[in-house]
Amino acid sequence: MVKKVTVVGAGTMGHGIAEVLAINGIKTNLVDVKEDILKGAMEKIGWSLRKLYEKGKIGRSPDEIMALISTFTSIKEAVRDVDLVIEAVPEIFELKKQVFREIDANSRPDTIIATNTSSIPISELASCTNRPDKVLGLHFFNPPVVMQLVEVVRGKDTSDEIVKQMIEFVRGIGKRPVLVRKDIPGFIVNRIMIRLLNTACILVKRGIYSIEEVDSALRKIGLPMGAFELSDYIGIDVLYFIIDSVRSRGMAIEPCQVFKEMMDKGKLGVKSGEGFYKYPSPGTYKKPDITALDRADPALLISPAVNEASYLLREGISSLQEINEATILGLGYPKGIFQYADEMGIDTIVNSLKKLNEITGSTEFSPDPILLRMLELGRTGTKSGFGFHEYFQENQMETIKILYRPPVAVIQLNRPEKLNSISRKMLDEIKKALIDLSSDENIRAVVMTGAGRAFSSGADISEFLQMSPEEMIKYSEYFKAVVESIEKSPKPIIAAINGYCLGGGLEIALGCDIRIAAESAKLGQPEVNIGLIPGGGATKRLPMLVGRSRAKLMIMTGEYISAQQAERMGLVDMVIRDDLLMMEAVNLCLKITSKPGKAIWASKVAINSGNSELESALFGILSADAKDKIKAFLEKKK
Repeated sequence: MVKKVTVVGAGTMGHGIAEVLAINGIKTNLVDVKEDILKGAMEKIGWSLRKLYEKGKIGRSPDEIMALISTFTSIKEAVRDVDLVIEAVPEIFELKKQVFREIDANSRPDTIIATNTSSIPISELASCTNRPDKVLGLHFFNPPVVMQLVEVVRGKDTSDEIVKQMIEFVRGIGKRPVLVRKDIPGFIVNRIMIRLLNTACILVKRGIYSIEEVDSALRKIGLPMGAFELSDYIGIDVLYFIIDSVRSRGMAIEPCQVFKEMMDKGKLGVKSGEGFYKYPSPGTYKKPDITALDRADPALLISPAVNEASYLLREGISSLQEINEATILGLGYPKGIFQYADEMGIDTIVNSLKKLNEITGSTEFSPDPILLRMLELGRTGTKSGFGFHEYFQENQMETIKILYRPPVAVIQLNRPEKLNSISRKMLDEIKKALIDLSSDENIRAVVMTGAGRAFSSGADISEFLQMSPEEMIKYSEYFKAVVESIEKSPKPIIAAINGYCLGGGLEIALGCDIRIAAESAKLGQPEVNIGLIPGGGATKRLPMLVGRSRAKLMIMTGEYISAQQAERMGLVDMVIRDDLLMMEAVNLCLKITSKPGKAIWASKVAINSGNSELESALFGILSADAKDKIKAFLEKKK
């Protein structure tokens, strides 16, 4: 547990972080090189606390909170006996390296070292210490007292335990952590932000839009600041440094030279009193008056930010939900970046990126593969019902939900408080849903999944207590009949296995045509642990997939297996990142439904029957419908 923290650097971010810590009752050491810097920092903290107290935002008096902050001019003295050190010195790599070495040499071996860097990879700083497993990024946003987001950045060697501990620490000081799972320069928010700001600058430099046209367009779609307004607010020198820093570490971006020209003229934005706009005096921000103009295309401006977010998602840097949250909390967007993409249209985003490549004569804006794949599958956003999100109509039953968006439907087991344990009522509702969807010509593929932390933990065994042996037999037969109706449904059914998939839950999944599992999924037939055997068909279907010996091993030991083990055994067909499970399940449905429906139905019937004569008969029946496609294929080969 973190009880005492040192913040190194008493500048805007450093003293802001120290204030947040003290407000939350944490003893804090604030260190900088000169007493007058520390004095100024404490005066600013005191002023801020008084304002918060007057507004009723804090319960304790400013003096009581200030008493928790001690100041030092020596790193050695300040880090001697603390649980966590947060480095917040200027973004100068050599300076940070020097500070990290000094912290490492003078703090306890178990002290965690964090950096508030906005662009430098964590692993480069961790390499300056003898404890890379205890080094990570805690990237606060300005002003720290107001902004809720903290990016928790894992370094190459950061231990799982340290990451977990720091996520809880961030929550404990009233902030919202977003995990950056891989150490890349710029993390999430800054990479997305600089794509937008740099692109806006390029378009103005090339005379395509004016500064006011750009900022008017961005304000119109709800962004709190236009691109040039935000550049001024950040500081044009700081912005240029961030872009150049991430570019030098491999990010495919060329800094817009207008930023450099402005720096050379001393026009740094709000801090100098003039940047792209003029301000009342140096350091005094006044929102620029911008004439409402409609000429600039918002999609052309925002598409590079969407492209960068797509890269972050594809590379597993963070999840879709976390990236959306980061743009809302870190950039003040009214909606997540992927929601903007869906509303504008994935096709529009891709076309905008291609247009930017034409304008610039570079490949910097080449659409990310995830965007191109979405287009291939017809996932164009809200207009198609499928984009980065799925836009389903919902039919709520007592124990399941039907999510409906032709050509796909989702049957979601919905007793999350009981890990979706399967009651008799749930079996009834699954059966009814299958009947309804089978006769619905608009639905051509179905996903089965579970709400919350589980696909299904198995049968609701509390119901067994009231059943006689004869009733248990009837229950088993009914359960098997429902699973068989899944297997014999005329529509392909895909099990999207999330979390626990045990006992009867696995038996339902076994009835599906295809099984894909989240990386964290656990599968098993644990009935033996309560003196039973599977009663929903596992003794028949499980050996068909994994072989008799392995089926006996699973059933007789009652042990769980991981998704990765299940894939190796042939029990599941694919293992997918947890955050992409439903997207990939729907993608698979869309891919299947793009094929001729009769051929899909016949494939399922023939495979399930195992009858070669039936296969031949279906092959012959389909041949009449296939002739035009065969001719087209042969013509294409010529």
